[in-house]
Parts: sequence; C-alpha cells; structure tokens
Amino acid sequence: MTEKKAEMSQAMKEKLAPKQFVKTTINGTKFTILVSSAKGGVGKSTVAINLAFALQNLGLKIGILDADVYGPSLPKLINLNEKPKSEDGKALIPLEKYDAQCMSMGFLVDEQTPMIWRGPMVISALKTMTQKVLWKDRDVIIVDMPPGTGDTQLTFAQEVKVDGAIIVSTPQDLALLDVKRGIQMFDKTGVKILGLIDNMSFFKGDDGKEYKIFGESGVEKTAKEFNKEFLGHLPIHQDLRSSADKGDPLTHSDPEHEVSRLFLDIAKKIKLSLN
Repeated sequence: MTEKKAEMSQAMKEKLAPKQFVKTTINGTKFTILVSSAKGGVGKSTVAINLAFALQNLGLKIGILDADVYGPSLPKLINLNEKPKSEDGKALIPLEKYDAQCMSMGFLVDEQTPMIWRGPMVISALKTMTQKVLWKDRDVIIVDMPPGTGDTQLTFAQEVKVDGAIIVSTPQDLALLDVKRGIQMFDKTGVKILGLIDNMSFFKGDDGKEYKIFGESGVEKTAKEFNKEFLGHLPIHQDLRSSADKGDPLTHSDPEHEVSRLFLDIAKKIKLSLN
C-alpha cells in the first residue's frame, strides 16, 4: 500500500511539474524582438515599424512580422498589398519593401475580411509565419504583437526563441494597468524585457510648450517599479501619423526628422542590449 501511494505521489508530481517547451529559432534571422503593449490603442504598431527602420538606419538588416492575426496593420503601414508566393506549396516567401522583409496575415486575406477564428487556428497561423516563412539573412525580426496576454503571447513565449520584448504604453493609469500585467507575463514566461517606451508622451504646440495630454512620467515610474530599463519618450506628432497613413514610416522617409532621431536613440539602446 505504501509503495502504491509513493507511485501515485510521484505520478502527481510529474503531472504538476512545469512543462518544458522546445523553443525554435526563426530561421534566417539572428535576433527576434517582440514589441508589445498589453493595451490596445497606444500606438504600438506605429512604434514597432518606425523602430524597425530606425534599426535599419543603424545598419541592421530587418524583418517585420505582424503577429496581430485579428487586426493586422502592416499592409497599411507599409503600403503593401501583394500576396506572398510559395515555390513548393509549403513555405512562404516574405514580401519586401524598403529593403525590409515583411509578413502579415493581412497579406493573405482581403483587407475587410474579419478573422473569426478560435485560439487553435490563431496558433496554427502563427506557427506558419514563424516556421514556414523563408526569412533570409536578417539581423533582426521585429514582431508587432497584438494587445493582451493571450494565445499569441504564450505561443511566442513558449515556442519561439525570443531575444527580448519591448513594451509600449501611453502614460495614463488605465493603460499602465495592462502594462503591469504584461510585464509580469513576460517575467513569468522567461522573456527578457529590453525596456519600456512612453508613447504619446506629449504634444508640442505652436507656442513651443509641451502639453502632457495623457499624464506625465507614468511609464518611467512603472519601469522603475519593476526594475526595467526606460528607453525613452515619444511625442504625438502629425508627421508620424501622416507618414503611417501614407505607408512610408517616418524613420524611413525622413530619418533626420526630430521624431526619427528619438527613435534612433531608442534603437541604439536596443542594439547595444543585443550585443
């Protein structure tokens, strides 16, 4: 009877033990960086794509993976609406624009088609974009993550070799509630957080004054609270918005712009953290 109890106890321990996931590297790339927010509507996708081209301005070969299956924005942000080709019917060839290799679910479906998918279908799509895309000779893949802490985040954290995550937020308390959840999710899943970015930090009026529309220093304080690096402030700027609408990111179309230089400063910190 004692031996049976011991066997049952051991079986229970094995069942409850944390599952060990085999993580795969995205072929054709050296580093994979997630750009996340946990909260929607904070400008994460605009930050992700401009950050990618800021890294390109530092001499890195970049890839951009839009992992937001339900709301892909990369086709609009980069003005690219072609369908990826496949030479063998299995692997997809990423599209190219501005010397960047790009992949998004938005390239595979019509722009106005809603993605009414359950979790397993989303995971399958993500595995296709990370394991069956022929990325080639990329230094960095920037992954634009969807909001939240759900299937997409767990798939990357558990199954993909990720070199770091960047968290983007506006400084108001409502957004920071979700950011704190996102920080703890990455910490619990063992994904290194490279730092936090304060987006829409201020608006500079015609009078030259900076107006803190969404509050002040909230992201920086959160970074200190969780002992993470604070990467910098990014303003609300019409040129940043208009360049996104045109499909030519500001850091690519005007790398000397005052906002592009702020992105470049952040990109330098990120590049340094990867060495």
